[in-house]
Amino acid sequence: MDAQDGVWRAAWEGARSQLLRFGRTTGRGLADLILPPMAHDSREATAAAGLTPDAWSRIVFLEAPVCDGCGAAFEFDGGDFAEDRCAACATLPYAFDRARAACVYDDASRGLILRYKHGDQQQFAPLFARWIGRAAAELTADADAVIPVPLHPMRLLSRRFNQAAEIARPLARTCRLDYLPDSLIRISHTQTQGGKSRRGRRLNVKKAFAVTEAGRRRIKGRRILLIDDVLTTGATAEACARALLDAGARAVDLAVIARVRNARDLTM
Repeated sequence: MDAQDGVWRAAWEGARSQLLRFGRTTGRGLADLILPPMAHDSREATAAAGLTPDAWSRIVFLEAPVCDGCGAAFEFDGGDFAEDRCAACATLPYAFDRARAACVYDDASRGLILRYKHGDQQQFAPLFARWIGRAAAELTADADAVIPVPLHPMRLLSRRFNQAAEIARPLARTCRLDYLPDSLIRISHTQTQGGKSRRGRRLNVKKAFAVTEAGRRRIKGRRILLIDDVLTTGATAEACARALLDAGARAVDLAVIARVRNARDLTM
Protein backbone atom coordinates (compact mmCIF):
# COMPACT_ATOMS: atom_id res chain seq x y z
CA MET A 1 0.00 0.00 0.00
CA ASP A 2 1.57 3.34 -1.04
CA ALA A 3 1.32 6.61 0.93
CA GLN A 4 -1.59 7.92 -1.14
CA ASP A 5 -3.56 4.72 -0.57
CA GLY A 6 -2.83 4.95 3.15
CA VAL A 7 -4.12 8.52 3.39
CA TRP A 8 -7.22 7.61 1.35
CA ARG A 9 -8.02 4.60 3.51
CA ALA A 10 -7.37 6.45 6.77
CA ALA A 11 -9.71 9.25 5.77
CA TRP A 12 -12.39 6.80 4.68
CA GLU A 13 -12.17 4.70 7.81
CA GLY A 14 -12.05 7.78 10.03
CA ALA A 15 -15.29 9.10 8.57
CA ARG A 16 -16.84 5.65 8.79
CA SER A 17 -15.85 5.32 12.46
CA GLN A 18 -17.62 8.57 13.27
CA LEU A 19 -20.74 7.31 11.53
CA LEU A 20 -20.54 4.02 13.42
CA ARG A 21 -20.40 5.86 16.75
CA PHE A 22 -23.43 7.86 15.69
CA GLY A 23 -25.04 4.69 14.40
CA ARG A 24 -25.01 3.04 17.82
CA THR A 25 -27.98 5.16 18.72
CA THR A 26 -29.60 5.68 15.32
CA GLY A 27 -28.96 2.35 13.66
CA ARG A 28 -25.63 0.80 12.68
CA GLY A 29 -26.81 0.20 9.13
CA LEU A 30 -26.66 3.92 8.39
CA ALA A 31 -22.86 3.91 8.38
CA ASP A 32 -22.69 0.99 5.96
CA LEU A 33 -25.26 2.65 3.73
CA ILE A 34 -23.40 5.97 3.48
CA LEU A 35 -19.80 4.71 3.66
CA PRO A 36 -19.74 0.90 3.18
CA PRO A 37 -16.63 -1.01 4.32
CA MET A 38 -13.70 -0.77 1.92
CA ALA A 39 -12.36 -3.90 0.27
CA HIS A 40 -8.94 -5.03 1.47
CA ASP A 41 -7.83 -5.71 -2.09
CA SER A 42 -8.79 -2.34 -3.64
CA ARG A 43 -10.27 1.09 -2.98
CA GLU A 44 -13.66 -0.26 -3.96
CA ALA A 45 -16.40 -0.14 -1.34
CA THR A 46 -17.77 -3.59 -0.68
CA ALA A 47 -20.30 -5.46 1.41
CA ALA A 48 -18.61 -8.80 0.70
CA ALA A 49 -16.70 -9.26 3.97
CA GLY A 50 -13.58 -7.40 2.99
CA LEU A 51 -12.96 -8.41 -0.64
CA THR A 52 -14.26 -7.22 -3.96
CA PRO A 53 -16.74 -9.55 -5.72
CA ASP A 54 -14.09 -10.33 -8.34
CA ALA A 55 -11.61 -11.45 -5.68
CA TRP A 56 -14.26 -13.58 -3.96
CA SER A 57 -15.13 -15.31 -7.22
CA ARG A 58 -11.52 -16.37 -7.81
CA ILE A 59 -10.77 -17.81 -4.35
CA VAL A 60 -11.12 -21.61 -4.31
CA PHE A 61 -12.58 -22.29 -0.87
CA LEU A 62 -12.28 -25.86 0.39
CA GLU A 63 -15.61 -27.47 1.20
CA ALA A 64 -16.43 -30.93 2.54
CA PRO A 65 -15.55 -33.63 1.82
CA VAL A 66 -11.88 -33.12 2.68
CA CYS A 67 -9.22 -35.44 4.04
CA ASP A 68 -9.37 -35.39 7.82
CA GLY A 69 -5.60 -35.70 8.07
CA CYS A 70 -4.31 -33.03 5.69
CA GLY A 71 -7.37 -31.03 4.60
CA ALA A 72 -7.04 -31.90 0.91
CA ALA A 73 -10.27 -31.86 -1.08
CA PHE A 74 -11.70 -35.19 -2.21
CA GLU A 75 -12.91 -35.19 -5.80
CA PHE A 76 -16.31 -36.55 -4.84
CA ASP A 77 -18.38 -37.46 -1.80
CA GLY A 78 -18.21 -41.21 -1.30
CA GLY A 79 -21.11 -41.27 1.15
CA ASP A 80 -21.33 -43.15 4.42
CA PHE A 81 -18.73 -45.75 3.43
CA ALA A 82 -16.06 -43.34 2.16
CA GLU A 83 -12.65 -43.18 3.82
CA ASP A 84 -12.07 -40.05 5.89
CA ARG A 85 -8.37 -39.86 4.98
CA CYS A 86 -6.50 -39.77 1.71
CA ALA A 87 -4.18 -42.66 0.84
CA ALA A 88 -1.08 -40.68 1.86
CA CYS A 89 -2.46 -39.80 5.30
CA ALA A 90 -3.66 -43.36 5.85
CA THR A 91 -0.20 -44.71 4.98
CA LEU A 92 2.01 -42.06 6.56
CA PRO A 93 0.03 -39.81 8.92
CA TYR A 94 1.36 -36.48 10.12
CA ALA A 95 2.22 -35.91 13.77
CA PHE A 96 -0.73 -33.54 13.98
CA ASP A 97 -4.02 -35.39 14.13
CA ARG A 98 -6.27 -33.38 11.81
CA ALA A 99 -5.90 -30.44 9.46
CA ARG A 100 -8.17 -27.92 7.76
CA ALA A 101 -7.46 -25.16 5.24
CA ALA A 102 -9.84 -22.38 4.26
CA CYS A 103 -8.81 -22.29 0.60
CA VAL A 104 -6.39 -23.50 -2.04
CA TYR A 105 -3.04 -21.69 -2.26
CA ASP A 106 -3.00 -20.56 -5.88
CA ASP A 107 -2.70 -17.40 -7.97
CA ALA A 108 -5.92 -16.00 -6.52
CA SER A 109 -5.11 -16.44 -2.83
CA ARG A 110 -1.31 -16.11 -2.99
CA GLY A 111 -1.33 -12.38 -3.61
CA LEU A 112 -3.62 -11.68 -0.66
CA ILE A 113 -1.59 -13.87 1.70
CA LEU A 114 1.75 -12.40 0.60
CA ARG A 115 0.44 -8.87 0.98
CA TYR A 116 -0.55 -9.79 4.52
CA LYS A 117 2.59 -11.74 5.38
CA HIS A 118 5.29 -9.59 3.75
CA GLY A 119 3.48 -6.35 2.93
CA ASP A 120 2.58 -5.48 6.53
CA GLN A 121 -1.12 -5.29 5.60
CA GLN A 122 -2.52 -6.54 8.89
CA GLN A 123 -6.08 -5.61 7.96
CA PHE A 124 -6.28 -9.09 6.42
CA ALA A 125 -5.87 -10.83 9.82
CA PRO A 126 -9.52 -10.65 10.99
CA LEU A 127 -10.70 -11.73 7.54
CA PHE A 128 -8.39 -14.77 7.50
CA ALA A 129 -9.40 -15.61 11.09
CA ARG A 130 -13.04 -15.76 9.96
CA TRP A 131 -12.10 -17.97 7.01
CA ILE A 132 -10.26 -20.40 9.29
CA GLY A 133 -13.04 -20.32 11.87
CA ARG A 134 -15.50 -21.48 9.23
CA ALA A 135 -13.24 -24.14 7.67
CA ALA A 136 -12.00 -25.50 11.01
CA ALA A 137 -15.26 -25.39 12.97
CA GLU A 138 -14.91 -29.09 13.87
CA LEU A 139 -11.40 -28.49 15.18
CA THR A 140 -12.23 -25.40 17.24
CA ALA A 141 -15.17 -27.27 18.80
CA ASP A 142 -12.78 -29.92 20.14
CA ALA A 143 -9.81 -27.68 21.00
CA ASP A 144 -8.79 -26.56 24.47
CA ALA A 145 -6.28 -23.90 23.39
CA VAL A 146 -4.92 -22.11 20.33
CA ILE A 147 -1.20 -21.69 19.59
CA PRO A 148 0.31 -19.88 16.58
CA VAL A 149 3.39 -21.21 14.80
CA PRO A 150 6.10 -18.96 16.28
CA LEU A 151 8.72 -16.88 14.51
CA HIS A 152 12.33 -16.66 15.60
CA PRO A 153 12.98 -13.31 17.39
CA MET A 154 15.27 -12.18 14.57
CA ARG A 155 12.63 -12.81 11.94
CA LEU A 156 9.95 -11.25 14.12
CA LEU A 157 12.12 -8.15 14.42
CA SER A 158 12.49 -7.83 10.65
CA ARG A 159 8.86 -8.63 9.84
CA ARG A 160 7.45 -6.69 12.83
CA PHE A 161 4.59 -9.10 13.46
CA ASN A 162 3.85 -12.82 13.49
CA GLN A 163 1.25 -13.45 10.80
CA ALA A 164 0.04 -16.67 12.47
CA ALA A 165 -0.38 -14.95 15.84
CA GLU A 166 -2.45 -12.10 14.41
CA ILE A 167 -4.90 -14.72 13.06
CA ALA A 168 -4.81 -17.01 16.10
CA ARG A 169 -5.62 -14.25 18.60
CA PRO A 170 -9.04 -13.19 17.20
CA LEU A 171 -9.87 -16.82 16.40
CA ALA A 172 -9.26 -17.87 20.01
CA ARG A 173 -11.28 -14.92 21.28
CA THR A 174 -14.23 -15.68 19.01
CA CYS A 175 -14.19 -19.39 19.89
CA ARG A 176 -13.60 -18.70 23.61
CA LEU A 177 -10.45 -20.78 23.72
CA ASP A 178 -7.25 -20.19 25.66
CA TYR A 179 -4.68 -18.32 23.59
CA LEU A 180 -1.11 -19.45 24.39
CA PRO A 181 1.27 -17.51 22.13
CA ASP A 182 4.32 -17.91 24.39
CA SER A 183 4.05 -21.64 25.07
CA LEU A 184 5.77 -22.70 21.85
CA ILE A 185 8.96 -20.91 20.78
CA ARG A 186 11.33 -21.07 17.85
CA ILE A 187 14.85 -21.72 19.09
CA SER A 188 16.66 -21.89 15.73
CA HIS A 189 16.89 -19.10 13.17
CA THR A 190 16.36 -21.40 10.19
CA GLN A 191 16.53 -20.57 6.52
CA THR A 192 13.28 -19.80 4.73
CA GLN A 193 11.34 -22.88 3.66
CA GLY A 194 10.70 -21.48 0.19
CA GLY A 195 12.24 -23.48 -2.65
CA LYS A 196 13.17 -26.50 -0.52
CA SER A 197 12.06 -30.07 -1.18
CA ARG A 198 9.89 -31.89 1.30
CA ARG A 199 12.94 -33.59 2.81
CA GLY A 200 14.83 -30.29 2.88
CA ARG A 201 11.97 -28.61 4.71
CA ARG A 202 11.81 -31.38 7.31
CA LEU A 203 15.54 -31.16 7.99
CA ASN A 204 15.43 -27.36 8.11
CA VAL A 205 12.93 -27.27 10.99
CA LYS A 206 13.58 -30.64 12.63
CA LYS A 207 14.72 -29.19 15.98
CA ALA A 208 13.64 -25.61 15.50
CA PHE A 209 10.82 -25.53 18.07
CA ALA A 210 10.53 -26.05 21.81
CA VAL A 211 7.91 -25.71 24.53
CA THR A 212 8.69 -23.42 27.46
CA GLU A 213 8.44 -24.65 31.04
CA ALA A 214 5.39 -22.48 31.62
CA GLY A 215 4.00 -23.78 28.33
CA ARG A 216 4.33 -27.38 29.48
CA ARG A 217 2.05 -26.71 32.41
CA ARG A 218 -0.53 -25.02 30.21
CA ILE A 219 -0.68 -27.61 27.42
CA LYS A 220 -0.38 -30.86 29.41
CA GLY A 221 -3.26 -33.20 28.64
CA ARG A 222 -4.96 -30.66 26.36
CA ARG A 223 -5.93 -30.66 22.68
CA ILE A 224 -4.10 -27.87 20.89
CA LEU A 225 -5.16 -26.09 17.71
CA LEU A 226 -2.03 -24.94 15.86
CA ILE A 227 -2.43 -21.97 13.49
CA ASP A 228 -0.25 -21.16 10.45
CA ASP A 229 -0.68 -19.30 7.18
CA VAL A 230 0.05 -21.90 4.47
CA LEU A 231 0.40 -25.68 4.42
CA THR A 232 2.96 -26.68 1.79
CA THR A 233 4.56 -29.99 2.77
CA GLY A 234 3.53 -29.83 6.43
CA ALA A 235 7.13 -29.88 7.66
CA THR A 236 6.83 -26.83 9.91
CA ALA A 237 3.50 -27.92 11.42
CA GLU A 238 4.91 -31.43 11.88
CA ALA A 239 7.89 -30.10 13.84
CA CYS A 240 5.63 -27.91 15.99
CA ALA A 241 3.23 -30.78 16.65
CA ARG A 242 6.03 -33.12 17.71
CA ALA A 243 7.36 -30.53 20.15
CA LEU A 244 3.90 -30.03 21.65
CA LEU A 245 3.19 -33.75 21.89
CA ASP A 246 6.59 -34.46 23.47
CA ALA A 247 5.77 -31.76 26.04
CA GLY A 248 2.53 -33.48 27.04
CA ALA A 249 -0.21 -32.21 24.73
CA ARG A 250 -3.00 -34.77 24.32
CA ALA A 251 -3.34 -34.08 20.59
CA VAL A 252 -2.56 -31.35 18.05
CA ASP A 253 -4.72 -30.21 15.14
CA LEU A 254 -3.74 -27.74 12.42
CA ALA A 255 -5.67 -24.94 10.74
CA VAL A 256 -4.28 -22.70 7.98
CA ILE A 257 -5.49 -20.03 5.59
CA ALA A 258 -4.52 -22.03 2.51
CA ARG A 259 -2.87 -25.25 1.37
CA VAL A 260 -1.18 -26.18 -1.88
CA ARG A 261 -3.12 -28.73 -3.90
CA ASN A 262 -0.33 -31.32 -3.89
CA ALA A 263 1.09 -30.94 -0.38
CA ARG A 264 1.80 -34.66 -0.01
CA ASP A 265 2.99 -35.19 -3.57
CA LEU A 266 5.86 -32.67 -3.66
CA THR A 267 9.34 -33.92 -4.54
CA MET A 268 11.04 -35.63 -1.63
